[in-house]
Amino acid sequence: MAVLEHLTSQQAIDLENKYGAHNYHPLPVVLSKGEGVYVWDVEGKRYYDFLSAYSAVNQGHCHPKIVGAMVEQAQTLTLTSRAFYNDMLGQYEQYATSTFGFDKLLPMNTGAEAVETALKICRRWAYQKKGIPENQAQVIVCENNFHGRTTTIISFSNDPVARTDYGPFTEGFIKIAYDNLRALEKALQNNPNVAGFLVEPIQGEAGVYVPSEGYLSAAKALCEKYNVLFIADEVQTGIARTGKMLAVDHENVKPDILILGKALSGGVYPVSAVLANNEIMDVITPGSHGSTFGGNPVAAAVAIAALEVIKEEQLAENAMELGEVFREELNKFIPSCDLVIQVRGKGLLNAIVINDTEDSSTAWDICMALKENGLLAKPTHGNIIRFAPPLVMNHEQLLDCVDIIIKTLKEFDK
Repeated sequence: MAVLEHLTSQQAIDLENKYGAHNYHPLPVVLSKGEGVYVWDVEGKRYYDFLSAYSAVNQGHCHPKIVGAMVEQAQTLTLTSRAFYNDMLGQYEQYATSTFGFDKLLPMNTGAEAVETALKICRRWAYQKKGIPENQAQVIVCENNFHGRTTTIISFSNDPVARTDYGPFTEGFIKIAYDNLRALEKALQNNPNVAGFLVEPIQGEAGVYVPSEGYLSAAKALCEKYNVLFIADEVQTGIARTGKMLAVDHENVKPDILILGKALSGGVYPVSAVLANNEIMDVITPGSHGSTFGGNPVAAAVAIAALEVIKEEQLAENAMELGEVFREELNKFIPSCDLVIQVRGKGLLNAIVINDTEDSSTAWDICMALKENGLLAKPTHGNIIRFAPPLVMNHEQLLDCVDIIIKTLKEFDK
């Protein structure tokens, strides 16, 4: 370990390139430490983290309460599997269900696992409760979605990079345009085999697309009209990121099935969950679904602490306030800048759209320059840069980051 601690950035990058699969294209920065809103590379340079591990680190890097809960539990009991009870899982389930207002929680580890779990619950409900003929259930999804990278999930993606050479694909999905109520109702009409509607309240990976006001509540009403489950994928948007505990809370929508992950862990341990009320969740019976690590004692302790931090430090309120400041400040700058078309988002999940084509390198080049100026962000879909700092950021830090972003954009706007 002592040898690894003294690696240069280039040595660490070379090791990954030689011994690791090339399934990511990271920004060339090698991080070795994180605290709050900051990360440090192996040479000691400090950066603002404006990605937050895709919103997994909402509570800030290495939050002492969350790390403390993990360490304390890891020294006592780490894993029993679900073959036995443990003394932490029930406490976690009670705390989380009371927090989000559901009867039951099914614990998993990753966001993709939770999405798969929600789809299985939805299909089983369709057969056992709605009366859809066996193997005929369909789930409506939105174009440009991102719900994970398992074979089933990429089956209803329209991203060629995620799909190429991975077929044959899983059937049973209907793709419609996002933020289009007419398309949703058309897919629901005269199709009694629709079991559910799976939707991201904000499409994060697609470029932080915020739907029209009222879209989510109207979509939920349509699902109720046609006896279809409304499934909210809040893996990225949940846990205070958008200025509310859940993004659907902005429209007072109660999903039939809620999917959580990422910040449910505070960024220290894989934790995800699916929540639903009894009439839906009770279709899951012993042996019908499971996970060796799902619901382990460490995950349970971590998740409780992660949710407590969100409440105690009022991070949803902070995200709402700072998000408005962020967009206001950038909107002051954009009219004088030909490089940026738009800033959009909600809370502290935001993006800027670069005035260039998706296949250009401009957004990547800007992120490289931001790195040199002390701020880390990544492009998504070529010409969009997502900005999602830890929610523990304060007003002074945010304005400092806005200055860095504007200074960097000016370097390119010539």
